[in-house]
Amino acid sequence: MGSGPTGLLLAGDLAAAGVPVTVLEKRPHRISNLSRAFVLHARTLEQLDARHLAEDLESVGQPLEHLRLFSRLGIDLSALPSRFNHVLALPQYEVEKVLERRAVEAGVDFRYETEVAGLTQDGDGVTVETRGPEGRTERLRAAYAVGADGMRSAVRTAIGLPFPGKSVLRSVVLADVRLAEEPPDLLTVNAVGDAFAFLAPFGDGYHRVIGWCRGRDVPDSEPLDLAEVREITRRALGRDLGMYDARWMSRFHSDERQAPAYRVGRVFLAGDAAHVHTPAGGQGMNTGLQDAANLSWKLAAVATGHADPALLDTYQAERHPVGRAVVRSSGGIVRLAMARRPWTRAARAALTAFLNAVGPARRAFAAQVTGLGYRYPAPRGAHRLTGTRVPDVALAGGGRLYEALRGGRFLLITPEPYGAGAGRADRLVVARWASDRRTTLLVRPDGYAAWAADAATEAGIEAAVTHHLGCAIVQVS
Repeated sequence: MGSGPTGLLLAGDLAAAGVPVTVLEKRPHRISNLSRAFVLHARTLEQLDARHLAEDLESVGQPLEHLRLFSRLGIDLSALPSRFNHVLALPQYEVEKVLERRAVEAGVDFRYETEVAGLTQDGDGVTVETRGPEGRTERLRAAYAVGADGMRSAVRTAIGLPFPGKSVLRSVVLADVRLAEEPPDLLTVNAVGDAFAFLAPFGDGYHRVIGWCRGRDVPDSEPLDLAEVREITRRALGRDLGMYDARWMSRFHSDERQAPAYRVGRVFLAGDAAHVHTPAGGQGMNTGLQDAANLSWKLAAVATGHADPALLDTYQAERHPVGRAVVRSSGGIVRLAMARRPWTRAARAALTAFLNAVGPARRAFAAQVTGLGYRYPAPRGAHRLTGTRVPDVALAGGGRLYEALRGGRFLLITPEPYGAGAGRADRLVVARWASDRRTTLLVRPDGYAAWAADAATEAGIEAAVTHHLGCAIVQVS
């Protein structure tokens, strides 16, 4: 449920795998420009590359190789160990356009102006009560349900999960404006003790402004005018860049919250329904899209009978710690940026100096913000690569890893030609390293290592593949 980026990616993946999907969306069928997300990070771009979507988005977005925080902390993204060694600046609605087109082409059934009125589940499936246009009601039955319906998730409420946390910033202002002066950077962000401001381009002559002032704590319903937006921007950036012609303005509050569980029986949570946090670092939409990439292949494997339902438990084990880390890191960035007391300002100065001076620490910080640095739990005694993100390595014959993952299949990379039987060509690609590397690696559809061995035997490979996929493999490359 929910047709934001998280729900669209998940639905498109499932439909592409042959699983019937219905998406319920309470909004009318239109792509809104009211989103707060404006960047795609490297790990998300890798996931989109595995769906042959990254090129479309790169063509409309603007790459940025450097980020600047606290005015003095510079992060050079050009050194990221990824094909996408940059942040891609583009509005969320451009991401939604591409994902919606893919989902429609895959056969997803969209029900707009339809909301969840109730949900029950049993051992065989989930029953969702819906309320559609003109109050029409309907009962839908499915094997599983996913709540990707935002911070005020009706699905989360229906399954009785709390959403503990707190409001961190109140009366954050949003405005879409024209600027008389060009901003100094593609993404402009700065904070002082009492205010911060963020500017990002839409690409149509307007910029989105996100701002906050400590002394202006009013309800979200309080009217907002352009003079207030200008004043907050002047405080944070030193000037308002001659902003004028606001086509839209609003207020919101920024919370830090996380559901204690991402799964209750046959119902799952993803994206903002599972976790919300401050916009610092631009990690919100990216974390939700990576939730979807983790869950979709597992649901598809179970729904098509190729995996034990116990596989679905790994979604909680893998994604909940990532959500917790993002909530903490984005909150930490905001608290340091808005430091007022002498000791917190001293801590910010010390951290900035440390990160600027110590390359490994700066790279680790960049890896966390961009999503490249996370790894998933591995079984005891597993190879060191198990659970890690696999980079876009070259494959024999001129291909590369994320191209090979575009069919939503596992990828087995071996040092020598390998084949053993038939029956898995729809779920497994077999390739060889372009280099002389001797490790045998089984890569999951989401680009993480499922299994690896440095000196694998055919029996060992077949046991690993059988464990993750079932019957015998087919050489297709």
